[in-house]
Amino acid sequence: MGSHSYLRALAATPIIPVAVEKGWSESSSPNVRGPPALVFTFSQMEDRLKAAYKATTEGKFPEALRQFLSILHTIPLIVVDSRREVDEVKELIEIVKEYILGLRMELKRKELRDDVNRQQELAAYFTNCKLQRVHMRLVLASAMALCYKQKNFATAEHFARMLLENSPNEGQAKKARQVQQQCSGKKDSSELNYDYRNPFVVCGATYVPIYRGQKDISCPYCGSRFVPSIEWQLCTICELAVVGADASGLVCSPTQLR
Repeated sequence: MGSHSYLRALAATPIIPVAVEKGWSESSSPNVRGPPALVFTFSQMEDRLKAAYKATTEGKFPEALRQFLSILHTIPLIVVDSRREVDEVKELIEIVKEYILGLRMELKRKELRDDVNRQQELAAYFTNCKLQRVHMRLVLASAMALCYKQKNFATAEHFARMLLENSPNEGQAKKARQVQQQCSGKKDSSELNYDYRNPFVVCGATYVPIYRGQKDISCPYCGSRFVPSIEWQLCTICELAVVGADASGLVCSPTQLR
């Protein structure tokens, strides 16, 4: 629809639809149809990503989630010309789906009132997402404070150590060192479904860890991972593809068809 223009003629005649072609010029042959003009470009996605990052930094998580989802929903309408650009599109999908997973878990955590263990688990899983360093520091500081408050000292010390490894600002570093000092040698007061020593991914629907060696299935579009019971359901991260479906994945360039 976006690659058409509409011309008004006489009042008694219907409006004339005209296809708008990509790269059309006056020298183009009238008998050869070109591909349709594109409404969206990859450079626009980069601008949207910056806006989503900004909203995340400012703590506007519902707005950030909307921005990240908008990127995932627009990418299938983009066409790029080279293999390098295909790799950049795939990299963007990977970045965005990590943020969507993390933000959904954080918004879920804020809805919880009485289940403090589940709050800590969701905060811990957020630290497992691949985020920009500035956002990772904020997530680690939040998880550290939450676990320390609930007397899960060993886990709080782990987050404090991770925070110090991520070049925190002076205030963050001071708090992390204080937590390290006060938690040193102490154990957790409650058991969490979180083992930072064992590599895992987080299920995009149930928000539970899927540890290495456990079976999982994935979304053919965004690559998000899920526990097997989610198979054939709509992906809760991209909201576009069916989990576990046998599909080609995103095709966004003629170079992928050669």
